[in-house]
Amino acid sequence: MKLEENSINIESQKFQTNEMKKEQIIEMLKERHCRITRQRLMLLDIILEEECACCKEIYYKALKQDKNIGTATVYRMINTLESIGAINRKNMYKISCGQTCDKDNVCTVCLDDNTEYHLSAKMWHKVIAQGLKTCGFMEGQNLKSVVVRQCECS
Repeated sequence: MKLEENSINIESQKFQTNEMKKEQIIEMLKERHCRITRQRLMLLDIILEEECACCKEIYYKALKQDKNIGTATVYRMINTLESIGAINRKNMYKISCGQTCDKDNVCTVCLDDNTEYHLSAKMWHKVIAQGLKTCGFMEGQNLKSVVVRQCECS
């Protein structure tokens, strides 16, 4: 029972922190005379979940909630958030999880048959380390971090 209470408290704290961040970002947008639209609020909520690694992921999550949203809206919102200092896209794609990190869903792998794998930090670390060893890039070292940059090709 104690574990459940701790889990509920952590989720409650995360929600409160995200709400505070959201309010601060909304104020920053208002100061720059940006309209606070329903779509912008939805995108802000998706971004604050901290589960998206790129603009395309944000777009696909948003599309599930609003079939009328366009990719340009997502990219403009990301650019706006970056310009006001709310996010740093350079760090958006940085994954520096070690073997002991317990975060879930840090990486989504999509295959050409539409199969998707959602990897935890531990599994991401294991897959990258094993791949580096198999390809001869890592011999006796430990994986510290991986930086992934968004690709512009499809």
